[in-house]
Amino acid sequence: MVSERILGELHPSFCSHICKCCTEQIVCMIIVIVIHFSQVESMKKIVLLLTSCMATASLFAQSAEYLILIKKADSLYNAKDFNTSAQVYSSAFKVNGWKGRSDDRYNAACAWALANNADSAFFQLNRIAAKANYANYGHVSKDADLNLLHQDRRWQSLLEIIKQNKEKAEANLNRPLAAQLDSVYIEDQKYRLQIVDIEKKYGWQSREMKAHWKLINEKDSINLIKITSILDTSGWLGAEVIGQEGNAALFLVIQHADLAVQVKYLPMMREAVKKGTAAASSLALLEDRVALRLGRKQIYGSQIGRDLATKLYYVQPLDDPDHVDRRRAEVGLPPLADYVARWQIKWDVEQYKKDLPAIEAKEKQSRK
Repeated sequence: MVSERILGELHPSFCSHICKCCTEQIVCMIIVIVIHFSQVESMKKIVLLLTSCMATASLFAQSAEYLILIKKADSLYNAKDFNTSAQVYSSAFKVNGWKGRSDDRYNAACAWALANNADSAFFQLNRIAAKANYANYGHVSKDADLNLLHQDRRWQSLLEIIKQNKEKAEANLNRPLAAQLDSVYIEDQKYRLQIVDIEKKYGWQSREMKAHWKLINEKDSINLIKITSILDTSGWLGAEVIGQEGNAALFLVIQHADLAVQVKYLPMMREAVKKGTAAASSLALLEDRVALRLGRKQIYGSQIGRDLATKLYYVQPLDDPDHVDRRRAEVGLPPLADYVARWQIKWDVEQYKKDLPAIEAKEKQSRK
């Protein structure tokens, strides 16, 4: 699915349902239009072209009922009720004159695929590929939500259309550099998308999981050399030069680097946001991660912790929780309650404030 994940916030499955956010990985780019996926960090968030978003903007100023149904469908997806989720997406399109945003249609396709309805999934994907020029080839080709479709004879034809859309959209790019960064993007996401399945099969503390994280760390080290070289020589390049995935790759590799690297490039990303060559929603995630690593509280609530004893997830220490949704809205992220529902967290700000001292103690203990 599309998500806050990919380019945005964390996701329990490290996927990318473009959820209400963008997947926090457009990756929720509704700027870039993280609307996620969202994931990284598994519904995924869909990377839409700004021109496509502008062209359809007038369509969505109107139907409150449409937006309510979409939110319900997203919630059902997060609850893994995929068949009902898909049907509610269809209801949303119906009340809107059978029109829908590309990210919502993508997420509907994910729900249909997970409900074992390939025909309906292909209908939604073909529609956004043919009518909305959907071009995120790297994401759709790796999205585990769509695995059901991979053996269908229609899959390769669909990918070819999306690939052609990508080539048209990137006609004026620095192609060699964009191709290099596309490969980095794929390497960064591919192995993280396998984490949930490995945990389910072998366990979080298993030898297999440790080996997989070792592989991820090795890939991250290689990617970091490539990305820092580009940043040091060319600065934080925008999507108009390196494509949406290339631009996302710059963020993802820094987001997954160690603290020293993040601190070094954080000012550069802040300037890139001001210039329009980086997404404010992505910067919010980096700000949160750096703040926590420095022993401070996060600002936007994007970072989720997990108690290894209880296996329950929680929002890591958050500053001024009463106004977090205002801050999230300012950078294009959805309400915190919608985001944390993916981890079966029920956001109650008053309860969170009561729990915060214990959460801070838990975090302090984990850093020892």
